[in-house]
Amino acid sequence: MTPDDRTLDTIATGSYHDPHSVLGLHEVSHAGGDSEWVVRARRPLARSVTAVFADGTRIPMDHVRNGIWEGTRSGAAGAYELATTYDEGPDYVADDPYRHLPSLGELDLHLIAEGRHEELWRALGSHVRTLDGSDGVAFTVWAPNAQAVRVVGDFNGWDGQGHSMRSMGSSGIWELFIPGLGIGATYKYELLTRHGDWIMKADPMARFAEVSPGTASVVTKAAHAWQDDEWMTRRARSTPVSQPMSVYEVHFGSWRPGLSYRDAADPLIDYVTEHGFTHIEFLPLAEHPFGGSWGYQVTGYFAPTSRFGTPDDLRYLIDRLHQADIGVIMDWVPGHFPKDAFALAKFDGEALYEHPDPRRGEHKDWGTLIFDYGRREVRNFLVANALYWFEEFHVDGLRVDAVASMLYLDYSREAGEWVPNVHGGRENLEAISFLQEVNATSYKRYPGIAMVAEESTSFPGVTAPTSQAGLGFGFKWNMGWMNDSLQYISRDPMYRSHHEGELSFSFVYAFSENYVLPISHDEVVHGKGSLFSRMPGDHWQKLANTRAFLAYMWGHPGKQLLFMGQEFGQMSEWSEGRSLDWWTLDQPSHAQLLSFVGALNRTYRAESALWSRDSDGAAFSRLGSPSWNPNVIAFARHDWHGNTVAVICNFSGVPITDYTLDLPASGVWHEVLNSDAHEFGGSGVGNHGIVYADENGRASLIVPPLAVIWLRHETAKHIPSPTQG
Repeated sequence: MTPDDRTLDTIATGSYHDPHSVLGLHEVSHAGGDSEWVVRARRPLARSVTAVFADGTRIPMDHVRNGIWEGTRSGAAGAYELATTYDEGPDYVADDPYRHLPSLGELDLHLIAEGRHEELWRALGSHVRTLDGSDGVAFTVWAPNAQAVRVVGDFNGWDGQGHSMRSMGSSGIWELFIPGLGIGATYKYELLTRHGDWIMKADPMARFAEVSPGTASVVTKAAHAWQDDEWMTRRARSTPVSQPMSVYEVHFGSWRPGLSYRDAADPLIDYVTEHGFTHIEFLPLAEHPFGGSWGYQVTGYFAPTSRFGTPDDLRYLIDRLHQADIGVIMDWVPGHFPKDAFALAKFDGEALYEHPDPRRGEHKDWGTLIFDYGRREVRNFLVANALYWFEEFHVDGLRVDAVASMLYLDYSREAGEWVPNVHGGRENLEAISFLQEVNATSYKRYPGIAMVAEESTSFPGVTAPTSQAGLGFGFKWNMGWMNDSLQYISRDPMYRSHHEGELSFSFVYAFSENYVLPISHDEVVHGKGSLFSRMPGDHWQKLANTRAFLAYMWGHPGKQLLFMGQEFGQMSEWSEGRSLDWWTLDQPSHAQLLSFVGALNRTYRAESALWSRDSDGAAFSRLGSPSWNPNVIAFARHDWHGNTVAVICNFSGVPITDYTLDLPASGVWHEVLNSDAHEFGGSGVGNHGIVYADENGRASLIVPPLAVIWLRHETAKHIPSPTQG
């Protein structure tokens, strides 16, 4: 029976929730047992429409109403195409989207409804597929509050009335397979809200997007053939906390502007390898509309930004880095998202991804929205997104941005602007549970990876296992160390003796978590100046202070992270809008600083005492006493094989001769690093490579000015750095 006029009219305008129940091929049973098939299609302005079946049968169709055509055939059903003629414009033959079965299976729908689809990106979004013998693209989107959803794009002139999607019931999923489409098609979803408004949105699950300022999603399909099997196998057997990790943090667009993902492979590999870093950490590379956000205002969580190439181009870069034994960490931003109208905000006309209560769903300071971590589909979206970067791009770690803002309901809020949790506390229980889930799931599926928290408070158990009620991260950024040490090093050496605690207080809590020591992008912007510019004194003294600070940092328990440009002493503050000041390296003294960083990294990696027991307080000991000379801070690091390295720091502006220090063992100690060496631009004060300790471990040594020396005990067995992975 032909549907009523109202239904046909909503079909004609693409605003019916179940167009497949009317359009396409449907069996009509008769009392006598015979059956026939009715085929319906939407072809406005057509002169004639004919259904051409695979067996050669041609069924002329009659216009019923408002561009809806209908015809019947007896016998068996089958595949068909629609041949359409027009009074004006070309005739054409095309497959019918509405003859196809759903592209999403019952298991997918079940897992999505329960919030347990760990590979959500394989189910939702746009996917090039062959369905019922036809090549095309399957579109699926979660929009439970929409009355109707249409696919619009360059293939239909951005008019989606002929490509309305079907509702998949209570799951809130909408689906449509469009034959004839392929890689490169641009599209969005058009959603009819409960209030009767049509809004246009990019695909939340899109894996590629137009280059900004364009905002459409782009159909893509991975074709990269990975060649990093050796790296991935070794990674799965690794334990990052007991391996060397010195991270070079990179803002891709300003490292060397103009490079694509592929163009950057060779220069990045050469640079990072030459200067000894073990990992690169990229500021967010997920799609974002505003370059000035540095990537922290994400609109496409599953789409690498198209500013620098395709998703396969990024895969190529990561693959090449792995083949060069360089790990890759990616910044990840699950704490908030922007309000851009084309993206996640009020996606289907209602608060969907964001919490509906603005006291929990809005960051007033940042002008962004907060995910609804208690909603299972939203948690699923975020957990699957983390797994997506591990699975599809082989990243070795995620640095999770702004964790503190997720943990506390009163974060950056005044009294009366937040709602306590069910127990009356300030902790965001849903966000905590989400972080535990994403960490546990990531480590379960991808052993050897690193989940890193940027967490600036004293929240307990950030790196404790989830089985012990911890958050389950692998590492936590040590923001306290960063603040205290930068405050100390910026002081005039004349006054540092009164502030020794700023540098040594971190030893009190250094083993409470698995720490990363960050001198990140946040420390070289917004009027803070560069690391070099924070140093006191003249140019030579600034360089000496920088070398000493880095040597202290690399010797301190914890892994290290250094933002690009600081390794050669960039003098100006970083700006995302221009290149690093590479011309600085034309000055020999800055080239020597870069050479020092390379030596620092290589020596660090060669000395297992400096990294194998970073989170073990028993492997650390203070040497000397601040009362002897508060400008000297000395400590020793030990590994499991008897290796010991002593780190002696002199932050005063004068050399200290005949400095007496009780070392952990007697005998010969080799000076394996001296930040004051001539080759690094220093004054050349040192111990001629050797320090002797008597039978009690007491040694007399020379400590250079504004410098750090590393001593390795000779009798210990030397264990070189393991291959990264």
